[in-house]
Parts: sequence; C-alpha cells; structure tokens
Amino acid sequence: MKHVETWHPTKYVFDKKGQLRASRNSCEVGIGSRLVADLTAQTYQNKFARHFSPSQRRGRLLDLGCGQVPLYLLYKDFVDEVVCVDWENSLHRNEHLDHSCDLTNPLPFDGDTYDVIILSDVLEHIPNPQNLANEMDRVLKPDGILFLNVPFMYLVHEKPFDYYRYTEFALRMLFEKSGLIIETIEAIGGLPEILADFSAKLCAHFRCGKIPAILIQKVAAMFVETVVGRKISQSTSSTFPLAYFLIARKPR
Repeated sequence: MKHVETWHPTKYVFDKKGQLRASRNSCEVGIGSRLVADLTAQTYQNKFARHFSPSQRRGRLLDLGCGQVPLYLLYKDFVDEVVCVDWENSLHRNEHLDHSCDLTNPLPFDGDTYDVIILSDVLEHIPNPQNLANEMDRVLKPDGILFLNVPFMYLVHEKPFDYYRYTEFALRMLFEKSGLIIETIEAIGGLPEILADFSAKLCAHFRCGKIPAILIQKVAAMFVETVVGRKISQSTSSTFPLAYFLIARKPR
C-alpha cells in the first residue's frame, strides 16, 4: 500500500474496548448507516480472529475496490504486504492505491499471487460479476482465502454504478462456478436490523431527524442483544437478511 505513513482510520475505528465499529464521524459513515456498518465491522473482526493470528502472518493481501482502505487497521497485523486496487470512477479516491484498474476487466496480476483477497461492499457495483469471481480465483494462491461482504436489503447507492443484490444462492453459484470452495455464507442482521436501518435512513433524510436516527439504531442494537431480540433476528435472517458475509477458499 502506498503512503502507509499518511493513512488514517475512516469508515471503521476501534473503540476503547478494542472492538471494531463504524466511525461516528458523519463524513465517514452516514448517520443512518451506523448499525449496518457496526454489524459488518464486528463480522470482519470475528472472522479474522478465527482465521489469522499476528504470529502466523498470511503473506500478501489484495484489497479490491479498496476505497479509502477502511479495513487496513484490522488486517495490517495479519499479513506481510497489502496491495490496494480501485478504479477511477470511485467516490473514494486516495493516495494509497497501488493499481488503478476497472474490476470488470482482467486483473493486472499473475496467477497464484495472493494469499488473501478482500472484496468489501464492491460486488454489487460490478456489472459482470462472474468475470471478477473467475479472476479472483485465478490470482489467489492455492489455499488462498476470500473475504467478501455485500448488502441485500439496502438502498440504491453510488449511482449509477449499483447493479445487483445477491441472495445466498446467487453468491454460492457465482463462486462455486469460479472454482472456489465456499466455507461460509452468513446473513448479517435480520428483520429487526432491517426495520431499524430503513427507519434510521428515513429519519436521517430530515435535518431534525438525526437524533431519532441515532436512537433507533442504538435501541435496535440493544434489542438484538437480548434473548428475544437475538432469536427474532436469527430466525428471520434467512428470509430478511440485511447483508451477507462470505468466505471462500481456493483448493490446494
């Protein structure tokens, strides 16, 4: 990653307890998107903790569609090298890019090059996703691993480059067809989180609705920590997922 010394946290930050969460800076994360960003951050932190350790680093990591590289603070201690890629139409241009390229075209890397690939909030913006899935399979080393998250019940964003919403079945088909082995496909959130996310975004559209938007998300987060709330969220996540998280691995 270029200019590492000038990088600073943007979308995600660590709180005082060492938990990764969404930034409370509304210039980095919209007030109505804190809940889904918190859930995504927690999922990445939990999955990385299960797969990696600082004492056993995983070589080279490729962050595709990296934007401002918001996950760097999470993965920097688990890998030896980070390569950042984004395209010129990104809304999040920065000085840390190693390569500027269109992800709809073949990736400018040799095969069997990377140990880890991150594709965070990117796949919905790719008009020909099977090509990208095939390319990620090609550039991953044998036993290399892909971490990916995509929205499902979510507003249209980054117009006009917002093309798809994927079910778990579409994700499985896409990556199995590319040759990768699916290890995990998990829903992020269920009906309580969707209702809170939609309500908060609606409130945030109005200048006087910022405080209600914040309170709605806080109450929802507290509710799904209760036994009843957790049960409702988990029982509805297969039908009403807010987002998905996927882990896939290239066969040895």
